[in-house]
This record gives sequence, structure tokens and C-alpha cells, in this order.
Amino acid sequence: KLDYEGFFSPLVVERYAAYMHTKRQMADGSLRDSDNWQKGIPLTAYMKSMYRHFMDVWCHHRGWKQITLEPLEIALCGLLFNVQGYLHEVIKSRIAAAVNRDDPEF
Repeated sequence: KLDYEGFFSPLVVERYAAYMHTKRQMADGSLRDSDNWQKGIPLTAYMKSMYRHFMDVWCHHRGWKQITLEPLEIALCGLLFNVQGYLHEVIKSRIAAAVNRDDPEF
């Protein structure tokens, strides 16, 4: 059995949800749906953003926080968003490909 409770940290899940909530407000003041990202973001957009957040995390790790654009927790949450979003798109593509070829596993 998969141990979801053991694999995830409630501290991280709560902090990530708080980070994501701050990203919901749009320019006109309205809130986008929390699952809006699942409609699809291009892999190239995820990669470019992932790299920017990683650079901040790396600089924090190396003691160069004065040249970072974001605090460490924010950069880590941004990195997590992009990693999970990229993985989400990869899995969706794999499932779609399996369904399209009538793979009995799906």
C-alpha cells in the first residue's frame, strides 16, 4: 500500500498551499480557481520558471541570499510548483498515449 501520510509532510503541504493561495489573485482582483494550473501549462514555461526558482534556492544554499530574488521558502515553493506541474503534464501525456493505443493497463 502507498503510505501517503508517511510520504508527505503536513508542514510542507500547509506551506505550499499557503504559497499557492497567494498566487490566486489576478490583475482584476478576482481569484482564479485553485486547480487552474491543471488546465495545462507548456513544459517550456515550467522549465524556465523551475530554473529561475532553482537558481534562488541554490544561491540561498551557497550563502548568496543577497543576490536572490525571493526568500528561500518562496523559492522552494515555486520550485515545487514547477516540478509537480511538469510531472503532472508528463503523466497526463503518458496516460493519454496509453489510452490512445488501447493499453489494457488503463
